[in-house]
Amino acid sequence: MEANNSGTAAAAAAAELPDSISSVIPGWFSEISPMWPGEAHSLKVEKILFQGKSDYQNVMVFQSATYGKVLVLDGVIQLTERDECAYQEMITHLPLCSIPNPKKVLVIGGGDGGVLREVARHSSVEKIDMCEIDKMVSKEHFPSVAVGFNDPRVTLHIGDGVAFLKAVEEGTYDAVIVDSSDPIGPAQELFEKPFFDSVAKALRPGGVMCTQAESIWLHMHIIEDIVSNCRQIFKGSVNYAWTTVPTYPSGVIGFMLCSTEGPTVDFKRPVNPIDADDSLAQAKGPLRFYNSEIHSAAFCLPSFARKVIELKD
Repeated sequence: MEANNSGTAAAAAAAELPDSISSVIPGWFSEISPMWPGEAHSLKVEKILFQGKSDYQNVMVFQSATYGKVLVLDGVIQLTERDECAYQEMITHLPLCSIPNPKKVLVIGGGDGGVLREVARHSSVEKIDMCEIDKMVSKEHFPSVAVGFNDPRVTLHIGDGVAFLKAVEEGTYDAVIVDSSDPIGPAQELFEKPFFDSVAKALRPGGVMCTQAESIWLHMHIIEDIVSNCRQIFKGSVNYAWTTVPTYPSGVIGFMLCSTEGPTVDFKRPVNPIDADDSLAQAKGPLRFYNSEIHSAAFCLPSFARKVIELKD
C-alpha cells in the first residue's frame, strides 16, 4: 500500500492505515504515546511494506524517506535501518566489553535479532540463549539485523522472560541483556525488583546485566526507580549510560548496567575492546557506532541527571 499526499488517494489511504499514521498530515507516520505526552516524532512514509498482528502486538513495516525501512510495534518505532546500530551496538557492547572473555550470554526480548548479531561478534562467547515471547520476527524486511539468528551458538526460547529466568540455575550466565519495551503493560515486570533479583541470581559472581532504561529527558522519575531497585539487588557496580538514537523519543535512550558481587567491574573502562578485532568485522560487517572512546563517554551524565542518579549511591 502506497502512502501519498494527493487528493482523494491520500484520504482513502489514511482511512485504511493504523492510528499511528497521522490523519492530520497524510503520508507521515507520527509516534504518539502517553509515555511522551505533548510531543510526537514524525517520518515521511514512502510505502507501507507490511501490516499485521502477531500473537501479542500490531506490527507495521514501512519505507521511510530518510531512515530506510522502519519497524513499528503497537505504534512505537523499534528500529530503523539508518540508526539501529546506535542502540543494538551500545546495549550489547557496553556490558560485554566491560568483562574479560564472556562465554554464556542470555538475551531477553530483542526479537528483531540485532542484539544477537552484536553478541555474536564476541569470539569468546560459547553459548547465546534468547528468550522472546513473540514468534513474529522481522527477518524478511531486516535481514542485516536478523542475521544474528543464524549463528550456531544461538538457542531461541519462545516464552515469557520472567518465567524463563526463574527456572535458570543460579550462576549460569556471564551477562544478561534485557532488550525490553517501555514499562507499560506486560513489560512493567521487567523494571521491578523481583525481576532484577532473578537476573542477579542467574549471573555468576562479577556477572553483568544491561537493560534498556528510558530517556533522561522524558523519564527521570522512572530512571530514579530503576536505579533504586538495582542498588538494592546488585552488590557490585551500578551505572547509568546513554546514547543517541534519532528516531527514539527525545533522540536519546539510556541503559542500566549492573554487576553482581565478585570480581570488580568498572563499566566506564572497557577491558575487552571489540573494535580492535578486524576478523569479526568481516563476518558481521563493521561496527557503525560503538568504539572504546564512546563506551567511556556514554557514562558522562548531564548535571540534572547526575544529581538524581549519583545521589542514589
